[in-house]
Amino acid sequence: MTHTPPQLTAFLTAAIEAARRGAAELEGWRTKFSVREKFRADLVTDADLASQRVVKESLLGAFPDHIFLGEEESVGKTPEETRPAADAPPVWVVDPLDGTSNYVHDVPAYCVSIGLWAGGKPIVGVILDPRMNELFSAAIGLGAFLNEKPIMVSTIPELRDGMISTGFPANYQKQLRNLDAWAKITAHAQSLRRTGSTALNLAYLAAGRFDGYWAYDNYPWDVMAGAVLVTEAGGSLTTCDGLPYDPYRPDIVATNGRLQTELLSVLAEKPTGK
Repeated sequence: MTHTPPQLTAFLTAAIEAARRGAAELEGWRTKFSVREKFRADLVTDADLASQRVVKESLLGAFPDHIFLGEEESVGKTPEETRPAADAPPVWVVDPLDGTSNYVHDVPAYCVSIGLWAGGKPIVGVILDPRMNELFSAAIGLGAFLNEKPIMVSTIPELRDGMISTGFPANYQKQLRNLDAWAKITAHAQSLRRTGSTALNLAYLAAGRFDGYWAYDNYPWDVMAGAVLVTEAGGSLTTCDGLPYDPYRPDIVATNGRLQTELLSVLAEKPTGK
């Protein structure tokens, strides 16, 4: 399935409008939301639900023949269980509030993330950070932008000079593998960061702020929009074992391209003392 530039622009425009509506809900709920746990330390608020509702209404209002895949409708499913059928129409893949724990604690690092999957690949990505008033947007073949200005990945050539980010799952047992990776990478990289928002990590990579990102436990709504941004900004994405990137697999390594081989190599090292 190939889409023309005008079609991609229409998709991108709709995604931006939906993200703005979702972000408005987040900001409107900031002082009055209630919060509960989906699972231990995995939070959901009234704001997540309100944002997803308006984003879904906006996108399906514009494209009623499309499918909507939202985080809050997919609790308990594995990434693979959310994969669309090969012959499915375009699928909007949405995290209405990425960085919920930050939002709950009033840490200004959260966003609305909207990706579009069509023809077996991500083709549109929009990430809107309402607190910083930063709109990251991209469509396949049309470039990546921050507040309508073109962005590119960094030119850092070696891990020793790189700022690398990651994300940890809420489940403690699943964190252990990432803690091993953190120990390995901190011995090689200039600095490491954990922002609490996978979507913003990838947006920052696309904008040249971060030089790499890895994680083992993402869902498609965490990464779909960011994957388009990173690709269009000139970066590289693979699985953690170096295979072609697949947003319906939980693992990801994304870099400015120059660091891809080195970061994959460090991640493959045997943990210290084992």
